[in-house]
Amino acid sequence: MTARTVVSHFPIPQPVSHPVPHRLGVWPGMILAAAIAGFGMALRELPGLGHFSPMILAILIGIGFHNLVGTPAAARAGVVFSMRTLLRFAIVLLGLQLTAAQVAEVGATGVAVIVATLGATFLFTTWLGRRLGVDRGLTELIAAGTSICGASAVVATNTVTRAPDEDVAYAVACVTVFGSIAMFGYPLLAGPLGLGSQGYGLWAGASIHEIAQVVAAAFQNGAASGEFGTVAKLTRVMLLAPVVMTLGFLATRRARRRGADGVQPKMPMPWFVLGFVALVAVNSVITIPEGIRQGIVPATTFLLSMALAAMGLETDIAKLRAKGVRPLILGFCAFLFIAGFSLLLVMTTM
Repeated sequence: MTARTVVSHFPIPQPVSHPVPHRLGVWPGMILAAAIAGFGMALRELPGLGHFSPMILAILIGIGFHNLVGTPAAARAGVVFSMRTLLRFAIVLLGLQLTAAQVAEVGATGVAVIVATLGATFLFTTWLGRRLGVDRGLTELIAAGTSICGASAVVATNTVTRAPDEDVAYAVACVTVFGSIAMFGYPLLAGPLGLGSQGYGLWAGASIHEIAQVVAAAFQNGAASGEFGTVAKLTRVMLLAPVVMTLGFLATRRARRRGADGVQPKMPMPWFVLGFVALVAVNSVITIPEGIRQGIVPATTFLLSMALAAMGLETDIAKLRAKGVRPLILGFCAFLFIAGFSLLLVMTTM
């Protein structure tokens, strides 16, 4: 046997390249997301930006960074951790901003208006999304963001919808644009519509997208409207839990109908939503010291901003453009529907 034959039978092993996790794990991505979130919160101090949620600013900065500079490969693990694990933890903490007593302040009529508005808006948006040919996942994200609580609802809903990151960014953009229009437009309509303090506050709380936008719009009509609108909005946020769980159930049922191999997919259980409900209950029976509460609220906002920054760091503008204008039309129609439907209910009940 010649040396050539030996070599051909026993080739020298070549090194195989495998992706090696970064030694620092999730820290580079978390630090990057935290820096963007901090920058977004700092930008709110500039004139004209104070009315915008830091979550909105964070995702915009993240998108800009990703598309102009590029998200480093070493940051990938931390970005994923921020937009999944940190997001769920932040949504759980949202439960400490609401109590059963606050819901009671809205009254049975107010709660009925909020529930009816949310349900009708979600159903209208999903129906129109099918008519317009918008993807189911993106439609559900726009429906949740419009009917519940803006960007927070979008990212929470995506834990069961599992749409691409570009869909999340598009839905957040929709609720940002139209929620901002409502934030500036509602105060101009309070007088002509003849709404009282509570009526205007309920209208704002039941229909404007983001919490920050509700606060800005409601308090422009006085302290009474501002306080009632804020409580109405927080009551609406509480409905995030049943909506996300219902969507998870429906997604599982659709998967079972499509399955041809007999495998029964399990329902994605959003345990963080149950944690949210649990903290609402805790906050209702235990008085949390004001000093601790004042630390929890900004911490929750910061964690949500980190999650949205991470979403931005995963979003390609080219893929957003590929979605076309139909989802934007859907978001606009959903905005008009929730504003008009809730106003009708408020004017006939308050």
